[in-house]
Amino acid sequence: MKKVIGRREKINLPDWDLWGISGKVDTGAYTSSIHSEYAEMIKKGDKSYLRFTVLDRRHPKYTGNVIETDDFTVKSVKNSFGEAQNRYQIATTIELFGEKFDAEFTLSDRSRMRNQILLGRKTLKGRFVVDVDLTDQSKKMAKLAGSRKHGKGTDLPDTI
Repeated sequence: MKKVIGRREKINLPDWDLWGISGKVDTGAYTSSIHSEYAEMIKKGDKSYLRFTVLDRRHPKYTGNVIETDDFTVKSVKNSFGEAQNRYQIATTIELFGEKFDAEFTLSDRSRMRNQILLGRKTLKGRFVVDVDLTDQSKKMAKLAGSRKHGKGTDLPDTI
């Protein structure tokens, strides 16, 4: 069963110790992206690594932690204006609705956007159905699960 996801959701990124980051659900975008102000490729011996940070420095959950990975690619992505850009693409674990799964993100400048994370179709496919009238369903479902343990009920949809 697919879960109902809203147009905006709180996303956890446990590999990076980031919790409750607001992300925009965008069925028009194929690839997910996350804001990064710093990304550079470095060499260690004959191996290439990518060093980067995520989130805007002004974001309340910005840590400034530099993340390093050798699991990255460079991908050509069309931006919202239809222009092709080369971006680094990385993989990490995300958590939504209490479930963890792997997702790929391109690193991009989202400083002018309201949300630091954009969830595209590739991440959503096979897992979620989007209801644009809703927001923060993952957070609400977590509260619901706690309420059910204490005998309280609610009429929130969780799957279709």
